[in-house]
Amino acid sequence: MFDVLIIGGGAAGMSCALVLGSANKRPYVSDKKIGIFTHQKASHLQNALFNNVLGVPVGTTGASILESGKQQLTKLYPNIEQMDKEKVSKIGELDGGFTITTNKSSYQAKIVVIAVGYANLMAIKGLETYIEPHPRAVVEKNRIWLKNTNHLIKNNLYVAGTLAGWRSQFAIASGSGAHVATDILTIWNDGMHTKVHDKV
Repeated sequence: MFDVLIIGGGAAGMSCALVLGSANKRPYVSDKKIGIFTHQKASHLQNALFNNVLGVPVGTTGASILESGKQQLTKLYPNIEQMDKEKVSKIGELDGGFTITTNKSSYQAKIVVIAVGYANLMAIKGLETYIEPHPRAVVEKNRIWLKNTNHLIKNNLYVAGTLAGWRSQFAIASGSGAHVATDILTIWNDGMHTKVHDKV
């Protein structure tokens, strides 16, 4: 049983994983089992070029960020398990959590974060009742969101990034994933508002 499973290896999912990983020395996190499905083939970052993101060198490609993000997570926070070649096909509910079915295996988690793209071709069964037209996208593009309040779809089921209803900007999607991570850390910290900063 994972304490948290993140579905999606793009900007929102990787940001969520990095923030959770960076809290690994906190007593309320040290015993937590965290995993992320880093399937990235459908990520909009594959074709992105960044010239307008603070702190990101001009000319950086989204594809390079996807790859370096996995390496960063592996190097700094090996406590977070990465499932690289698995695609999630179904989410179901069980007592005290969720079941996640992939093309290769099945998992259980107490908390799930969905951080895949907002294309209407999203094929994860079990989420159909939450799907609505995206509130911040051009209608002709048929984008979707999972209806939520402050990233929370229902108890212990979160959504992050463009699928949470945010616009398709790298900085916004990354911040959304970090936001979800701090909400989860706050729950683990008995409701005390929590954030994680590294200092020189």
